[in-house]
Amino acid sequence: MKLSVVGLGKLGSPLLAVMASKGHNVIGTDLNRAFVQRLNEGIAPVIEPSLQDFLSKYRSNFKAVNDYESAILASDVTFVIVPTPSDPDGRFSNEYILQAVQQIGHSLRKKSSYHLVVITSTVMPGSTGGVIRKALEEASLRSVGQDVGLCYSPKFIALGSVIKNMLFPDVVLIGESDPKAGDLLEAIYRSVCENNPPVKRMNFVNAELTKIALNTFVTTKISFANMLSDLCQRLDGGDVDVVTSAVGLDTRVGHKYLKGTVAFGGPCFPRDNIALGALGKELGARMDLAYATQETNHYQSRRLLALADRYGQSKTMGVLGLAYKAGTHVAEASQGVAIANLLLENGYEVSVYDPMAMEEAKTRCHQGIRMAGSVQACVEESDVIFVMTAWPEFAQEITPSFLRKLEGRKVFIDCWRCLPRSTLGDICELVYLGCGNHLSCHAQQSMVTA
Repeated sequence: MKLSVVGLGKLGSPLLAVMASKGHNVIGTDLNRAFVQRLNEGIAPVIEPSLQDFLSKYRSNFKAVNDYESAILASDVTFVIVPTPSDPDGRFSNEYILQAVQQIGHSLRKKSSYHLVVITSTVMPGSTGGVIRKALEEASLRSVGQDVGLCYSPKFIALGSVIKNMLFPDVVLIGESDPKAGDLLEAIYRSVCENNPPVKRMNFVNAELTKIALNTFVTTKISFANMLSDLCQRLDGGDVDVVTSAVGLDTRVGHKYLKGTVAFGGPCFPRDNIALGALGKELGARMDLAYATQETNHYQSRRLLALADRYGQSKTMGVLGLAYKAGTHVAEASQGVAIANLLLENGYEVSVYDPMAMEEAKTRCHQGIRMAGSVQACVEESDVIFVMTAWPEFAQEITPSFLRKLEGRKVFIDCWRCLPRSTLGDICELVYLGCGNHLSCHAQQSMVTA
């Protein structure tokens, strides 16, 4: 199958690579000439695990161009995966989607064969069947459902595991203009996915709502676990890992994302939650749960600030972990960055470190925050250290021999409970977030799936 991908960023480039790995001929297009050049040289334009390996191995199956027309004319199906930034009211903007669809439509005037357009970016319910369909029909002079197909098919992925998530999705979601369009798109996914996932086909609006509803449910689950964490921390002998490991055994609940740690962040979860609330407000529907989830998430920073005030007598703080999650360099809506900035605003001296996200974090951290050169450097110049991201490097490099060389007794606020109390407990003050009497906290990470 001849495919094209519009947008070669954090999701577009992996999508191109995955499609190419299954024998499809793929043409990518992006206005960013650097992205196009790198792909044509076989170099990953963005950082994502396995992406470079896929691009190197399947280089003969893809190419990239800067113009829409050559990509559209040489393909049968186009995936549109461009940014949909949030408007001031929390809704997703269709600006870049509509620009792309108009370019696709104008290019379709020069070909007579059937073409399927797949919107992969997250959009508000009503968009695909409304302004997007209208823009495509007006630009192409074709009617959707006859000689051009239209589908809405967002991805359920996490940065740091994008390629794996695309190859082994839990579910494939297809909002379709008609059965012909849906059949073609399902066949493509069947040729790509390695786990034979369930394929849910429906109309546009239900697919659009499903996308943001699913992410909002996940954020609600995270906030529920953090609410339990706050309770456990106030109860003598309370241990959030013990509680959630038991609660998650019920098949109605499950362990995934039921781990009391830091607030959720990143480029998707916060804005999808807000978007669902904005949709409900516009339609007059009650969105109390979405709003409560968001408020609980905001509260987590105040929890951590209270711990800083309790243990931070010297006013010198360290933050380990600036990426919004381990395995990625992305620091957008990062809780590590958020607490670093909040600590600085409250008069503390702050030093930070992350294995991958230092460059991006520099643009997000307030001036005055020190960028440490290593895990150990951050610990050395701090008296209280927050572990905000579960990077394995932290447990590997914060060793008993290292801590014994330092002056004074360090305090670690371990939000992920990843530092071992068995070897470090006698050398430092190790405070596990979500544990009431932290001296007896079990931190049974093995029982919980993050």
